[in-house]
Amino acid sequence: MDRDPELDIVPSDGEPTAIDVAPAPTEDGASRRERAQALGLHWHEDPIEADPEAVALVEADVAVRLRVVPVAISDGRLVVVMVDPLDIGAADEIGVRTSMPVDRQGMEQSLFADLLRANYGTTASKMADALAGEADDDSDDLEHNLDAFETDDIHRMAEEPTLVNLVNLLLIEAIQSRTSDVHVEPFEDELKVRYRIDGMLHEQPPPPKHLQAALIGRIKIMASMNIAERYVPQDGKISLRYEGRKIDIRVSTVPTLYGESVVMRILDKSQLMLEFDALGMRPHLQERMDTLLAKPHGMVLVTGPTGSGKTTTLYASLKRIFDPSRKIITIEDPVEYELPGINQIPVNPKRGLSFASGLRSILRQDPDIVLVGEVRDGETADIAIRSALTGHLILSTLHTNDAISSIGRLTDMGVEPFLAASVLEGLMAQRLGRRICEHCREQVKMTDDDIARVTDTEHAFLGDTIWHGRGCEKCNHTGYRGRVAFYEIIAMHGPLRRAVSREADMATLKAALPDDFATMRQDGMNRIKDGVSSISEVLRATQDASDEVQ
Repeated sequence: MDRDPELDIVPSDGEPTAIDVAPAPTEDGASRRERAQALGLHWHEDPIEADPEAVALVEADVAVRLRVVPVAISDGRLVVVMVDPLDIGAADEIGVRTSMPVDRQGMEQSLFADLLRANYGTTASKMADALAGEADDDSDDLEHNLDAFETDDIHRMAEEPTLVNLVNLLLIEAIQSRTSDVHVEPFEDELKVRYRIDGMLHEQPPPPKHLQAALIGRIKIMASMNIAERYVPQDGKISLRYEGRKIDIRVSTVPTLYGESVVMRILDKSQLMLEFDALGMRPHLQERMDTLLAKPHGMVLVTGPTGSGKTTTLYASLKRIFDPSRKIITIEDPVEYELPGINQIPVNPKRGLSFASGLRSILRQDPDIVLVGEVRDGETADIAIRSALTGHLILSTLHTNDAISSIGRLTDMGVEPFLAASVLEGLMAQRLGRRICEHCREQVKMTDDDIARVTDTEHAFLGDTIWHGRGCEKCNHTGYRGRVAFYEIIAMHGPLRRAVSREADMATLKAALPDDFATMRQDGMNRIKDGVSSISEVLRATQDASDEVQ
């Protein structure tokens, strides 16, 4: 990193507090000994005993944090043994706390752990060992055991400057690299960190395994989670101020075989694209969406798997149709981004606020447009359908492979086919693919492998040359920077409504689609021809939703 930026943590009860982000220097024991002896500082090669009077001058948590044990008082001076006697800052703090000048001496970590244990107890020595990364032989596989640390131990370790800096740097690097999710994954012999950038996971240099308990504990403290609970999934939230902008981080933990796995989803509002153009929607599809959103009532569904950008498309839709003369309410799980002028309700099942119960209450708020984060069950589907029948425009999402499959999904939930035919106005499906880097893109001839992966019709449409990302510093030499959506949109019309009301099979429904309907894959082919994405990305994103022969 070129510089150490300022990272602000927003506490729940105060103003953002600036935190200095500077990695702590590391040095092995041999180097510390040689440097200390070169400066004339005494280095203990054998165990020693400490004077209880001297030990009483420094509290246990301070001794662990600074890795210092006071061992004697000589001629009005306090003699301290340190893992790193060159740590002037630690010695100065001891001097200030005790109001005595300090003489420094050094000792190997293993001997120091014994000294710390003898004077401050077993817990203190374990904490010092873990922070130093050199747990003694009696630790019983300390770093692999979920129960190795007491809650108070983890809490103290998580407040260590080294841990604070490590987690802050982790978040800063993720934000700077446009990461959407940070994965911290414990395994038997290592602690992996991976960043999801433009939809793909990239492995990062792993932090030391011995810091696992403290690092995860630090994240949980920042997210206001229960640090003592390590055997059930938890959710939390971190709010940051980075370079003047607010960033929210959703934190999720689940217990695994070797500890808690953590995923942090970074929600950077400044990076949120709320324009159809920016999302990659072509002009004729925008016109179709505008027609659907202009309906006074009915239901518009956006479908796709988790992480396909459904919520972002709906947010962009709300921004497009927002008008102070209309009341818009959303109910979401969770509320990902705050939209000005729109009432947003977070689902809270623990307090009895589900999509179904929340939607009932919303209808008593006199809304014009309602966004339901997801239709998950029959009850929610039934209320949403009946709301659309009574003069409300309902926008929502479903988990299906393509747009037309959402009709079958609704009937599976118990919605009567004639009701679905009456209220449905539009069905959309989408996927996300990576965008070719604009800084290094170039035209190249299609390879034999490219030709083999597309149909003859698609090959004829694309021609013999396509766009390709060469790779540069802007895109981290991947050839891609950012993402683009591939869409299919169905505007309900007479033949399709009649087929839905008759509970027709899927083949009949597809035969009733409008003549100008284009699949996500066909939309992706247009983005390839425009130089926005590549064949590999379009096929990767849309192959599960396409029945075309390749």
